[in-house]
Amino acid sequence: MYDPMLDDSPGCGIEYPSSYWADICGANKGNKPEDDGSLEQDINVDVAIIGAGYTGLSCALHLAREHGIKAHVFEANQTAWGCSGRNAGFILKSSGRKAYSTMQKQWGEEVMRGIYNEMCAGVETVNSLINEGIDCDQQAAGYIKVAHKPNMFKSLQAQAKLQQQMFGYDVQVLSKQELHQNFMADENAYGAIRYQDGFGLNPLKLAWGYQKLARKAGVKVHTSTPVSFSETQEKSRVLLTTPKGTVKAKKVVIATNGYTPKGLHPLVTNRTLPVLSQIIVTEPLTTEQLAACNFLTSNVVMDTRALKYYYRKLPDNRILFGGRGAITGKNSDDPYYAQRLLSVLKTSFPALQNLKYNYAWSGWICMALDDLPHIYQGEKGRVDEHIFYAMGYCGSGVSFSVQAGKRLAEKVAGKPTPNLPLYNKALPKFPFAPLRRVGQWGYFHYGKIKDNYF
Repeated sequence: MYDPMLDDSPGCGIEYPSSYWADICGANKGNKPEDDGSLEQDINVDVAIIGAGYTGLSCALHLAREHGIKAHVFEANQTAWGCSGRNAGFILKSSGRKAYSTMQKQWGEEVMRGIYNEMCAGVETVNSLINEGIDCDQQAAGYIKVAHKPNMFKSLQAQAKLQQQMFGYDVQVLSKQELHQNFMADENAYGAIRYQDGFGLNPLKLAWGYQKLARKAGVKVHTSTPVSFSETQEKSRVLLTTPKGTVKAKKVVIATNGYTPKGLHPLVTNRTLPVLSQIIVTEPLTTEQLAACNFLTSNVVMDTRALKYYYRKLPDNRILFGGRGAITGKNSDDPYYAQRLLSVLKTSFPALQNLKYNYAWSGWICMALDDLPHIYQGEKGRVDEHIFYAMGYCGSGVSFSVQAGKRLAEKVAGKPTPNLPLYNKALPKFPFAPLRRVGQWGYFHYGKIKDNYF
């Protein structure tokens, strides 16, 4: 599997992975939205966007609609080939991994509320685009955060109270009995809190919908067109090379997130940690199996572990279940990781001991050192002042990446963005960057001990 910490290219024209999403969409059987094909010649553009995932497509769409700038998007493989087409399809008001209480202590009340408002705007932006006619198998609203140990239920209750006080957020507290009776009888859940505004959808269909809207607005989307920065640069243009043509751009947006190739550009080097998330999708549950688990809900579910598990019931009564995967791309296809997820699922629902999974795949999410996404422009007066990026969603980017793309478009167009750490600070560099995976390995072992014993 492509490993962004080791490989300098994600490939060219590679088909989608064998995922549930690609299968039900017929993605590898020609059922893909129309694009502009691979670039076959030299071109001059105002804005070149590298990556046709949520961030790049949103940036292109908002540049065209709100600023009258028709960007060209360049994708090495297929639209949403990276994490945008591989994730679990959870739409959440999430701020990465940094708690709002921590933001409040670090930056004060005003900044904390500003970041919260941006996360809310991310969900609103997604909803508004879906409402333009994107068919993405949207499920009933509701996000359930379950306590994986009795003492974590107290923490969730405190979290709910804090969010109600700080934001007037509608958070429902569910005892273990209420959770089991009214939603699902998860034996690993000792109570939960439930938000009213999260939901699940088909992430690949969502990205395809964004592409259709963008191309309708005049955006060009070139697939099978990997891009690298030329060693030769002009004063007023950024030069990009592709297999069959050169791109001269006034401005360039890096929208590759966890799939950013090694050495793509100094502005993003050593500033992220790509981490594999593993997902399985089971065979469809029978009516008897659903009844035995009292699996009544299609709400999205996540637990309180440091090494989180997440799941949801899909429209065809399969269960999607996810968690951490391998550390390196080389080991990503080891069946151990899918089998481990299935084993955990069966501890949650003992009636499913004979259940098998039909799909297993993984994808790179993008961690930031400070647990926050960043949308940034190179410093003015420097060689990289015409380079922009948005990345570091920390596994919570399905909704916020679209808002990030919208803010990116404002930066590219020279418009002001909110004065928040998300938009005015660069991603911090990882210290001892070559040892990032050693740190990841250590964190995984720490998390396992913490989740089991503390």
